Amino acid sequence: MTGKFEALSVETLPKRLGETTALSERIGKDASRWKVREVGDGNLNLVFIVEGDKGAAVVKQALPYVRLVGDSWPLPLKRSFFEYHALTRQERRAPGSVPAIYHFDETQALIVMEYLAPPHIILRRALIDGRELPKIARDIGLFMARTLFRGSDLSMVTRERKADLALFADNVELCDITENLVFSDPYFDAEMNRHTSPQLDGLVAELRADRDLKVEAQRLKHLFAANAETLLHGDLHSGSIMVTDSETRMIDPEFAFYGPIAFDVGMLLANFWMAFFSQRGHEEKGSRDSMRAYLLKVTAETWAVFRAEFSHLWRTERTGMLYQKSLFENQDDRLGAEQALDHMLSGIWTDLLGFAGIEVHRRILGLAHNADFETIADADLRARCEAKALRFGRHIAVNRRQIHGIDEVNTLAALIEQENRI
Repeated sequence: MTGKFEALSVETLPKRLGETTALSERIGKDASRWKVREVGDGNLNLVFIVEGDKGAAVVKQALPYVRLVGDSWPLPLKRSFFEYHALTRQERRAPGSVPAIYHFDETQALIVMEYLAPPHIILRRALIDGRELPKIARDIGLFMARTLFRGSDLSMVTRERKADLALFADNVELCDITENLVFSDPYFDAEMNRHTSPQLDGLVAELRADRDLKVEAQRLKHLFAANAETLLHGDLHSGSIMVTDSETRMIDPEFAFYGPIAFDVGMLLANFWMAFFSQRGHEEKGSRDSMRAYLLKVTAETWAVFRAEFSHLWRTERTGMLYQKSLFENQDDRLGAEQALDHMLSGIWTDLLGFAGIEVHRRILGLAHNADFETIADADLRARCEAKALRFGRHIAVNRRQIHGIDEVNTLAALIEQENRI
């Protein structure tokens, strides 16, 4: 398919993609027999599942605007280019963790990829439903450690990393969304903000007047913009992960860029903590005590797996220009290398708490909310859950340098969750 960009539809897709080998080989050569359904419920893109006599695939196409808002907010099609390149790198660095890519059309801004068929489900939906998935902590922890370590100057050849940095530096518009919607808009009366009102009005006013919080949010924004440590997924949350009881796949890395290692980790853990605070709103069929305990366990295990795998890669794959073995192990100074590792992990820990706190705020006060809270129909109950999460987010963002372990954070979360005030 060539020529000027044109958005696909259920009706036009078979005709326009019928000659695409990547589809016809997997689905069936007779495009008139294809079954196409649109499943895109995200904020930005069109997503179609295409099924035929031989199998199925997913076609994802970018639109020249933010779908959540409409054509009043234009957005370049090149984001599909960055998603494609991010997926190929993630597959090399953490094999089996992302959908297989079959075809990429830059002009039409579309990617043809593996269909993750049922019982695959979006992780956020599974957590809302109260499912205690056994493998997600290990799988996500390994994915983050492997992609973040192997995409950095700790591992990559310097010339290749700098070329990659230059390539992803052009993902300006999606970085701009993060820089504003995540780090700034929640802390003033931005036009597209929304929150549960009037229940949260007082707490929102308090947070927007909180000088310490706003300064910390801007320090984190500075870190996000200036610290190009590694290739990030850039939007790693529970809506960007597909799961079964035995498999975990990361999707939708169109926000990929070079930034701080702690960003992906903090955003991801924030989503587990938000799921934890939302559980009180999903108890129609009984207590969610077990689910709350499970979610805190998942946050602790995810961080533990990340630390362990990052440490393993440090000891076995540290081949980049940073912390060269010629300075440490080759001089019989293994303890020096371990000291440097501890220093790096300590910095990641402190910064991920900040990013996590800010992510909680933007998901409750900004434009793009998440279903964990939004699907709680009772506004008063929803506000009580959100208020707890907001106070938790403020504490870990502002006090991150005085918090020294995941158990301390989870104890705080459990204490706040038991409170009854707005």
